[in-house]
Amino acid sequence: MFKKLSFWLVKKYRHSTIPQSAILLMDVALFVAAFFLMEAFRTYGLADITTRGVLVKFVWSLMLTVIFFLISGSYRGIIRHAGMTDIYKILFSTISPLILCWLINIVNNQFNPPIISSVYLLSYRESLTLYLILGMLMIISRLFMQRIYNDFFRRRRPTVNVLIYGAGAAGLIAHNALKQEASFQYRVVAFIDDDMSKVNQELDGVPVMRARTVLNDKFIQSKKVQQLIIAIPTIRPLHKQAITNRALDLGMTVKAVPHARLWINGSFSANQIEDIKIEDLLERESIRLDNVNIVREVVDKVILVTGAAGSIGSEICRQLMTYQPKKVIMLDQAESPMYDLQFELKNTYRDHLDRMEFVIANVKDRERMEQVFQAFHPNLVYHAAAYKHVPFMEENPYEAVYINVFGTRNLADLSIKYGVQKFVMISTDKAVNPTNVMGATKRMAEIYIQSRSTDQTHFVTTRFGNVLGSNGSVIPLFKKQLAAGGPLTVTHKDIIRYFMTIPEACNLVLEAGAMGEGGDIFVFDMGKPVKIYDMARKMIQLSGMPNIQIKEIGLRPGEKLYEELLATKENTIPTYHPKIMRAQVRKYPLEAIDREYNDLWTILETMDDMKIVAKMKDIVPEFLSNNSIYCQLDKNTPPNSTLNNQ
Repeated sequence: MFKKLSFWLVKKYRHSTIPQSAILLMDVALFVAAFFLMEAFRTYGLADITTRGVLVKFVWSLMLTVIFFLISGSYRGIIRHAGMTDIYKILFSTISPLILCWLINIVNNQFNPPIISSVYLLSYRESLTLYLILGMLMIISRLFMQRIYNDFFRRRRPTVNVLIYGAGAAGLIAHNALKQEASFQYRVVAFIDDDMSKVNQELDGVPVMRARTVLNDKFIQSKKVQQLIIAIPTIRPLHKQAITNRALDLGMTVKAVPHARLWINGSFSANQIEDIKIEDLLERESIRLDNVNIVREVVDKVILVTGAAGSIGSEICRQLMTYQPKKVIMLDQAESPMYDLQFELKNTYRDHLDRMEFVIANVKDRERMEQVFQAFHPNLVYHAAAYKHVPFMEENPYEAVYINVFGTRNLADLSIKYGVQKFVMISTDKAVNPTNVMGATKRMAEIYIQSRSTDQTHFVTTRFGNVLGSNGSVIPLFKKQLAAGGPLTVTHKDIIRYFMTIPEACNLVLEAGAMGEGGDIFVFDMGKPVKIYDMARKMIQLSGMPNIQIKEIGLRPGEKLYEELLATKENTIPTYHPKIMRAQVRKYPLEAIDREYNDLWTILETMDDMKIVAKMKDIVPEFLSNNSIYCQLDKNTPPNSTLNNQ
C-alpha cells in the first residue's frame, strides 16, 4: 500500500511546484519554531514562555517578520531551483527585521522612563538569536527539500557524468545550470583547467584537475564520463579543436558554452549549451580579412549580385548590406529561395529598403540581362550564379555550358558595354586540371573573363574549395542521413577536400574584389585538406549516436579523389594578405578565344553531349574525364583548338 501511495505521489507531483502560500506558511512555521527555540535558550527551559510579555513579543515580531517576507518575496521562488538569489532574499527578510528591532531598542532607550517596557521588546541578544536561527532554518529547509526532490522525485532521470573544461566563471555558471536541468541528472566529475594555480583545488566541491590527468582512457572509463563541456567562450579555435578531437577519440560527446552576449536576456541555462559543430573542427584558424578595403570598394556603389539566392550569393548580399552600398541588385532564377532572401533582408535591414532590389532572371537570357544593366547601371558585379553539382552537370553538359560559360559571357560583355568598374567571379578548385564537365565549364569561364579586362572594367576570379553547409554540400547531406538513422555515405574512404565556412568564402570574394587589378585569379590558403571519411566519423561522434554506420558507395562520374587549388604549371605570388595568393596563369589571345567560343556556341545548338564535351576538351586540354562516359574522348587524337597553338 505504501509503495503504491509513494508511486502515485511521485507520478502526480514530480513536475509540480509548491504553491507560494504553502511556502509562506512554512516560513511562518519556521519563525514560530525559531522564536520558541530562542526563548528556550534564553530561559534554559520552557518555564515562562507562555507569559504575557513573551506572547506580546511573539505577536508583534511575527507580524514584522511576515511584512518583510512579503517585501522580499522569499516565498515566491521554486524551491527545487533555489539558488543564490533566493538566499539573498532570505538574508534580506531576516536581517531587515533584526536591524529594525535594534533601532526600536535604541530609540526606546533614549527616553527615561522608556516608552515601551523592555518586557515587550526583543533585546539585542534575543533578536540576534531569533533571526540567526530563522535564517538558518529557512536555508536548511530549502536545501533539504531540494535534496528530497532530487533524490526521490527525480530519481528516474538518466545520469550523465560530465567533465567541464574551464574552471573560471563560465565553468561555474555551466555547473550551476546543469544542476537545474530537468531532463538529465548531470554529475560533474571534474573541472579541467590549464591554469596550474587552480589545479588540485575545488570549485563548488568539484576537484580541478590537469587535462593530461583526466583526458585519458583510464580516467574516462573508471569515472564513466560521457560528455565534455568546453566552458571557455573566448577559447582559440585551434585549442578548441584539439580538445574536441581528444574528447571524441575517448568516446565522449562534446558541447560548449557560448559567449555571454549570446545568452538569453543575459542569463544562462543548460539548454543553451551548444553542440560542437563540424565547422569547429577545421584544421586552421578562421580567416579575417581587411574590411577597410571592402568599405572603400563598396560604399555608395550600385552592386549586382547574380545567384543571390544561393549559399554564397545570399551571404555576399548580407555582408554587402553592412557596408552602406547605394543599392544592391539581387538576381536569381530561383523564385522560392529569392522570396526567402527578400523576407529575411527586409526584416533585418528595415531602414535600408530603398537600397535593395530583387530580380528574377536567368543569366543565360541575354536580352533580360541587358534590361537589368540598362535599368540599374551597376558599378560592381559579383557573379555567383552557376550550376555546381558535379554528377548533374556530367549528365547535362548542355545546361552546364549554357549557364556557366555563356551566362558568364553575357554578363562579362554587358559589364564592358555598361562601364562596370569591377567584375568578380566565384570559381572553384575543380577548375584546376578538371576531371568533370562542371570544373571544365568554370575553367572556361575563367579563361573568358581573364581575357576581357580593360582599363575601365577589371575582371577578377576567386578560387576556393568546398563551402561548409552550402546547398548540396556534404554536411547537410550527412545531417539528413544522421536524422534518418544512417548510414552516412562517402564515395571513397580516401577522398579529401578543402573546406571553408560560408562567411569566410564571401569575405574572400569581397576582399579579392577590392584588391583585384584586372585579369587576376586569386586563390585562398585553405589550410590542410580534410578527409571526408574522417569528417563523417566525427559527425557521428558529435551526434552522440555511435552505432551509425559509414557506407562507401564509389566515386561518382567526374569526381576526383583529391582536389587541387592550383594547376602544376601555375605559380603564385603573394598579396598584402598572407592567406590570399595571386595565381600566374596562361593568358590567351582575345581573337582566338572568341573564335573557339563561337564554335562551341554553334556546337551547343546541336545539343549533342559528346560533341559539346569534345569541344570543351579542345579548349581546355588539361580536362581529362574521370569515371565518366566522356573518358573515351580522351583516347582520341590530341586537341586541335587554336587556343593551344598560341
